[in-house]
Amino acid sequence: MSEQAGQGAQPPVPTLNIANVLTTIRIIMVPFFVWALLADDSEQGLWRWIALVLFVLAMYTDKLDGDLARSRGLITNFGKIADPIADKLLTGAALVSFSILAELPWWVTIVILVREWGITLLRVVVIRYGVIAANMGGKIKTVLQSVVIGLYLLPWTQEITWLHTVAWYLMLLTLAVTVVTGVEYLIKAGQLVAGAKKQK
Repeated sequence: MSEQAGQGAQPPVPTLNIANVLTTIRIIMVPFFVWALLADDSEQGLWRWIALVLFVLAMYTDKLDGDLARSRGLITNFGKIADPIADKLLTGAALVSFSILAELPWWVTIVILVREWGITLLRVVVIRYGVIAANMGGKIKTVLQSVVIGLYLLPWTQEITWLHTVAWYLMLLTLAVTVVTGVEYLIKAGQLVAGAKKQK
């Protein structure tokens, strides 16, 4: 009986797996991305293009590591923590860099960063009561952030008036969705804690 139970038991998932390696690579890419973005002072925007390529590669690894973790059963505690941190480091680094370059008002960057890191901290605080699952609004927010950052990374965006206008209004839409979804997570966290306390 014990031998059958032992055969049916799932072996622990190793922390060192392909999904977590990709997440770690994404974190390592962040300083190189920032350096390429801030170093560009050429008319051709060579380093700006390199920064864009690094950003696209990093976002691809984000999708790839998630797909691999789910399809191969490689979900680990490290991945649950490191993956969202990697995402927020990348998007946060991009927004801060845009503000340093005076391409994006600091207030936009600050509001988005406060929401992103605040909700991450909130999830950690309430995890003993349960997990706040990502909803469709959160996924839309992530897509919008990726698209608008990619648009801002284009060397042409700061030179072509209509393209810059499109990028700015898309950034405002992204900001609004980011704030609204943040409020939704706050409400969910409150309901989760209240529900857990009622059960005690």
